[in-house]
Order: sequence, then structure tokens, then C-alpha cells
Amino acid sequence: MANNIAEKRRQQEEDDDEEDGDLDGWGERNYADERSWEALQEDESGLLRPLDNKAMYHAQYRRRLRSLSTASNSQRIQKGLIRFLYIVLDLSRAASVMDFRPSRMAVVAKNVEAFIREFFYQNPLSQIALVIIKDGVAYSLTDLGGSPESHVKALMAKLECSGDSSLQNALELVHEYLDQIPSYGNREVLILYSALTTCDPGDIMETIQKCKKSKMRCSVIGLSAEMFICKHLCQETGGLYSVALDESHFKELIMEHAPPPPAIAEFAIANLIKMGFPQRAAEGSISICSCHKECKVGEGYICPRCKARVCELPTECRICGLTLVSSPHLARSYHHLFPITPFDEVTPSRQNEPHRRSQKTCFGCQQGLVNPGNKPSLHVACPKCKQYFCLDCDIYIHESLHNCPGCESLRAS
Repeated sequence: MANNIAEKRRQQEEDDDEEDGDLDGWGERNYADERSWEALQEDESGLLRPLDNKAMYHAQYRRRLRSLSTASNSQRIQKGLIRFLYIVLDLSRAASVMDFRPSRMAVVAKNVEAFIREFFYQNPLSQIALVIIKDGVAYSLTDLGGSPESHVKALMAKLECSGDSSLQNALELVHEYLDQIPSYGNREVLILYSALTTCDPGDIMETIQKCKKSKMRCSVIGLSAEMFICKHLCQETGGLYSVALDESHFKELIMEHAPPPPAIAEFAIANLIKMGFPQRAAEGSISICSCHKECKVGEGYICPRCKARVCELPTECRICGLTLVSSPHLARSYHHLFPITPFDEVTPSRQNEPHRRSQKTCFGCQQGLVNPGNKPSLHVACPKCKQYFCLDCDIYIHESLHNCPGCESLRAS
């Protein structure tokens, strides 16, 4: 009798656990499907169908590409290819708010990691440093350097929110470092601000004027609402101010800071910069690394002037101060000076032209440009060589390849 009662109780507890598990699963599904109506759109007949995310992304990409092209064509703009960027992250208690899922801090950390990698891909001669704001104080997380892995590792180890935010303390700290940067380098600050207030020890207006005098370009991306002081800072220093609406919008805003901005007029003067092209250290060689002050074996580079050893490129020699780069870094910076002209979208009227009907494949990947049902898909054409390309090749050519295959084949022939 007692055994039967114990068995019934155990079975009832198992049933309760299963019900709890079902509720947990429902909660996870509910979280995953939240705002699922935004993934639908109404077609011509009034029916709902899923959004064509690929076409939307491409349209958004082309708008950004054309706006950059229009700005660069309106006047001759000199780009700053050697950038010194400080990324300031607001890790006050406001960063723990969950209006961005799972939290503002998590969204910022994920997108900052992607931004750092994209920044060094597009700006191989530039350097980044990280600063965090917490408990009303600004802390230097990493020094200026060209290694994305070291910055990402340091950031992920310090993701904790507490206290108030202080915009003035962050600007004072960054100004102290950037004021020592040589005149040929672009001094930039990107602030990712979560709070709606700033707890400052002094007059922040004086700090803003100090930054303006030092030719620092300060940009702010807000995660809550527009603030006058942030907008005033950006207006005074020539930066950009924007407020993110959601995670995808935040990613779009932060990636706009990856390409080099126009150089400040006072710095847009041609001057020669001494650079060294170090050789890779021989395998098995033992020497003391000037970066970490440690004895290392094998991997590394030897400064051509003082023969000191460094771990990575680009960097500045800690012994003689020579800027050390490699030839691929200079080559990858070349495309910013001579960008490819945006391709033209092919309209249905152009697709029916007699000399265009034969072009049914993408010149780049050789994939078909016709959808099932013999309907032409969205594609673009180079305004110079008149070759057709699909949407994926259009993005790849402008963001990674930086050369038109059709134009290059004409040169070769």
C-alpha cells in the first residue's frame, strides 16, 4: 500500500516536471517568434507572403553605396587612410536594459566584435583602442593596436554593467591619448551610449571645445533616445550622431563607421611618412619581443631600423618609433582612393532589348539570371563594360574584390 502511494507521488512529480518543461519550451518559442508579423508583407493581390530579405538587404546596401558615391563625387574629398580610433562603450547600469534582446550590453558586444574585424579589413594601416564607462569613471581597456583578436578578447572579459555614465570623463581620457597622435593620423572617437544622462565632474562644454581644438572627430550612436549633449558634441567636432531603433539598425549604423571618413581640412595636406617593411623572423630563432617584453621563439617580425622584434603588423616599433607595415596592407588601402562606380539596376525595359536577351547568366559567377517561370530576377549592369551581374556578385565586387571582372577582362584583351 505504501509502495503504491509513493509510486503515485513520484509519477505525479514527473508529470509536473513535464508540464514545466512544456511551459519553458513555449516561452522559448514565444521569444523566438516575437514580432514575427514584421517578417510578412502584402503582395499585389492582398495576400501575405514572407519578406524577400535578400532583395531588401541589397536595396539597403545600394542606397548606402549611392549616397557614399554621391558625396564623393560632389567634391574632391581626401580620405584619411591612417586612422586612430577609440571606441567608447557605455557599460553603466543602463546597458543592462532589455529593450534590445537579450540586453543592450550583449547586442553592443556582438556588433562591436564584428565592427572591429571589418574595420581592420578595410583599414589595415589603422589602429583601435577600447575605453569603457562604468561607475561614473572611464577606464582604458586596451591601448592602440592593430590586432583584432586582442581587442575582442579584452572586451569579452569585461562585460559587466554598474553605476552611472560620465561622458566628460570618457572624453577627457580619450583626449589625453589622442592629443599625442602625429598630425598625419585621423583622430576619431566612436561612442556607443546607452544612458539618458551623464554624471560629470566639471563643465563638459569646455571638454568639447578642447576636443574640437585637437581636431578629434567624435561620433555617437545612442541606444535609448536622442540627447542634446551628444548631438552638440557631434556637431562641434564634425562627427555623426544617430539613435538605433533596433539591433539590425544598430548594426547598420556602426558599420557606416568602418570606411575611412573625409580627412579634416587642416590634415588634408600631403606629407611623407616614414614606414618600415620588416622581415619575418626565422623559424626557431629566439629573441625578446618588444611588445610584450617576453622571450619568444619563431613567429615575429624584425624592425629594419633597430632590429627589434614585434609580434604583429601593422604597429609602431616600441624602440625606434618607426611605423611597421607590410605591402599587402598598402594594397588593401588602395581601393578607398579609387572606388568602383556603383552598378546600375537593370529595368524590365532594358532586359527586353535585343542585344541584351542573350545575357542570361551572371558574368561573375555564371549563375542564371532567370527565375522559375522564365521571369528575370533582379540584377545589375556595370556602366562601363555593360556586363550583367547578380546581386551577390554586386555586393562581393564592391565590398571585397574592388575590381570589376568585366572591365578587367577588357583590359586583358
